[in-house]
Amino acid sequence: MSKKLFTPQEIEQLKQNEYVKSVSEKGITYTKEFKENFIMMSEKGKFPREIFEYYGFNVTVLGMQRVNSAAKRWKQAFKTQGPLGLDDSRTKNSGRSLKRELTLEEQLLRTQAELEVLKIENELLKKLRLMRKMRIVSKEVKFQMIHQVVNQTSTKFKSLISHLCDSLGVSRSGYYRYFSLCAEEARLKRLKEEQHRLEVIQKAICFKGRKNKGIRQVAMVLKGEFNIIFNLKSIHRIMKKYGLLSQVRRSNPYRKLAKATQAHRVCPNLVNRQFRPLEPYKVLLTDITYLKYGKGQTAYLSTILDSATNEVLAFQLSEHLKIDFVLQTLNQLQENPTVQLTKETIIHSDQGVHYTSPQFSNQLKELGIQQSMSRKGNCWDNAPQESFFGHLKDEADITNQLTFDDLLIEIEEYIDYHNNFRYQWNLKKL
Repeated sequence: MSKKLFTPQEIEQLKQNEYVKSVSEKGITYTKEFKENFIMMSEKGKFPREIFEYYGFNVTVLGMQRVNSAAKRWKQAFKTQGPLGLDDSRTKNSGRSLKRELTLEEQLLRTQAELEVLKIENELLKKLRLMRKMRIVSKEVKFQMIHQVVNQTSTKFKSLISHLCDSLGVSRSGYYRYFSLCAEEARLKRLKEEQHRLEVIQKAICFKGRKNKGIRQVAMVLKGEFNIIFNLKSIHRIMKKYGLLSQVRRSNPYRKLAKATQAHRVCPNLVNRQFRPLEPYKVLLTDITYLKYGKGQTAYLSTILDSATNEVLAFQLSEHLKIDFVLQTLNQLQENPTVQLTKETIIHSDQGVHYTSPQFSNQLKELGIQQSMSRKGNCWDNAPQESFFGHLKDEADITNQLTFDDLLIEIEEYIDYHNNFRYQWNLKKL
């Protein structure tokens, strides 16, 4: 605080300024309008001395120490409390506790006020729980909820904004900034742009009828089909805000297969996680997955995937786990006219009982294909194949198929979509 005292002549001079609320020998009180104008001009890069002189103050009379301390105090108050921080705090209750005991009437009024506060807070938390179920909880939604509650209550409870902000985990300064005039214009502009992006993202999510897409799939579809480029973080923020995020796959526990007999043979890992050969049909990946459909029914899918292009070259769907449908997958691979098998071709699998069996090994020898196997219990050694099964279960409508034939049609349509329309992030987004 400045130690400079005002003379009677200086006091009369300062009183003539319309932005002075009151002035005494030791201090001066400015109007809220001047404080708001000061903050506005300060944000434009003006210095405190320039602002004071612009509004008719004699800086020599005030003293630079008083000017700088006022500027620092107002900026800090506006930063922490918003426009409310510029009010004159000396006109409010000091908050000191009463030394005398409350009368019965005062105790009753205080109890009624506390009950009303608890009722308001309870209703607000109920709305918050409902919003969380709908997956649309954001800071903007919380600010609007608080604003609605405050407007519906009586005037004496408007000072509870800070308490309600604490209850919902948002800042009071953010609340005032959200409802300021300049912020409202920017917010409406952002909301309009966000609605436009939301419509485009929804179109990308529903591309080819496959609705369960992740943010990278959405980004690739937007670029490839609509020639629109959005940042991944922007897509994630909008999808999260409107509850459009795809379900996250949970890793299944490793199921131990039956111990192989002495006739079963384990092969070395020739691929060694080198899943991107320079040419197609060099490294082929195969595996089996379980598909739950209908009323608790289970089907089994065997596929052969080209690790260079992620294309499904052959697949078989079966109602049982006999080795026949795995061998039929090899037959389908052999009959595929686009596939060119050579002596350098490697087919890679896990150490499942089907792939360690003599029938499978003998058929590979007849085709002239080398056999490779993952290490025991290590799914990462066959990662592209496992990733394909994960996307299949996420994006294909499997559980709603009532019969095996319906499931087969859905699998055929999805594999056609995967081979011809689904974008691949690791293949230059082709």
